[in-house]
Amino acid sequence: MYAATGIYCPGCGGLRAVNDLTHGDVGAALSSNLLITVGIPFAVVGLALWLLHEWRGTTVNRVPPALRSGAWTALVAVAVVFTLARNTPAGSWLAP
Repeated sequence: MYAATGIYCPGCGGLRAVNDLTHGDVGAALSSNLLITVGIPFAVVGLALWLLHEWRGTTVNRVPPALRSGAWTALVAVAVVFTLARNTPAGSWLAP
């Protein structure tokens, strides 16, 4: 995305971060994309819990819609702040 627009998107360096994690290099993953590297454990835990409930055949306590929309709003806000921060001189250490 950087070549097309001149800015680093929140996902820039994400694939490189995942590759670094699969090779056990957490430091390089953090420098490639901090947001993706921090978010992966949350995604893994969420998927593992979903899989466990599916395997057991139990129902998952659904999150109320108001809380769900608040979580999505917070996630988008974090992505926007991360994007703005990594494209400023003070946050240049966040760029891949």
